[in-house]
Amino acid sequence: MIEGLLLILGYLAGSVSAGILVARALGLGDPREAGSGNPGATNVLRLGGRRAAAITLLVDALKGVIPVLIAHAAGLSVPWLAAVGLAAFIGHLYPVFFGFRGGKGVATGFGVLLAWSWPVGVAALLTWAVAAGLVRISSVGALASFLLAPVYCLVLVDSPTLAAATAVMTALIVWRHRGNIQRLINGTEGRLGRS
Repeated sequence: MIEGLLLILGYLAGSVSAGILVARALGLGDPREAGSGNPGATNVLRLGGRRAAAITLLVDALKGVIPVLIAHAAGLSVPWLAAVGLAAFIGHLYPVFFGFRGGKGVATGFGVLLAWSWPVGVAALLTWAVAAGLVRISSVGALASFLLAPVYCLVLVDSPTLAAATAVMTALIVWRHRGNIQRLINGTEGRLGRS
């Protein structure tokens, strides 16, 4: 019973779209209708500046962290921790409170990884920093970090369960980045530090 409640909690927490709420509070409108059309921190940065983006990033990451930590404190097993994390992640992608039109899942995914296993989360964040820093393209960092994250689950914590759950997140993140991937192929993907 507690497992089901925590799955629902995870999904509902994930469904709170920080980017949309922050943008509305600042009078920026709906970020799904402006800029890149994504309600994530990168688009909110373009639309509202660093402070708005930082708040969005923090809240989106915490949506992944908090449900998993609650599930851990409740004594749930690793498969259930994986399921609760995935529920929060899927809530971010398909939020019940916002017409099931959510973000790409990167910040929430990082939050889930950090809560599942901090070494995996840190390794993924470092991968993002290196990849995005080298080419100045946020989507390259996101794709590189999540493509490697299942490997980190196997190498750093020897958890096939977390590796499988991370592979599900990775597949969804790649799918949500299909427009970015096409722009990368075309050479038209936006770079960090440019509007």
